Amino acid sequence: MTRILHIDSSARPGRSDQKQHGSHSRRLTAKFIEHWLAKRPETEIIYRDVGANPPSPVTGEWVHAAFTKPEDREEWMRHALRESDQLVDELLAADIIVAGVPMYNFGMPSQMKAWVDNIVRVGRTFGFDRTRSDVPYWPMVTGNKSIVALSSRGDYGYGPDGRIAHLNFVEGGLFTPLQYIGITDQFGAAIEYDEFADERTEASIHAAEQEVIGLVDQLLAKHRDVKVA
Repeated sequence: MTRILHIDSSARPGRSDQKQHGSHSRRLTAKFIEHWLAKRPETEIIYRDVGANPPSPVTGEWVHAAFTKPEDREEWMRHALRESDQLVDELLAADIIVAGVPMYNFGMPSQMKAWVDNIVRVGRTFGFDRTRSDVPYWPMVTGNKSIVALSSRGDYGYGPDGRIAHLNFVEGGLFTPLQYIGITDQFGAAIEYDEFADERTEASIHAAEQEVIGLVDQLLAKHRDVKVA
């Protein structure tokens, strides 16, 4: 049985297909989950809404605790890492991560960045050994996991080779740290023209939803033999 970690990070509540001024990224992640469950209803969904309930940002105490060996940690250190431990456990348990990541000022929402900072953990998702002069860091996440980033943008042309692709730090900001820890199977789709609110917006929504359906079908084949340990 496949496990999917479904993350929403939009500050907007509700989906744009159900609520005025609702979130386009929430709409796309819901479309992915609905289409997936229609094909594979036994799938376990782990849901986390970081838009409504942001993870705590990394602090000096967090860093101190994370870089202390587990057997040497004091109680305050274990407390400082408790939320991060839960987020890492959810990530490691999942076969597919489906993340709604709207563009805010050319990058991901701060709520999503806090999630990234909490799951990129020394000793849990990446290894570090300063005596390895050639490659002191290495990924620790295994299991052929896939990440799907579903975004929305007010302007247009942020996609690969687009007119303002160089201003898009959403997918790269998410995919780069996940690749660093070992999640290299990466996919995405996005709605554009949001601020135009015209026929171009509607066409982009339709195209993105069709792309999401295609991604579901592609990942169904890739993860058809996944078993729960």
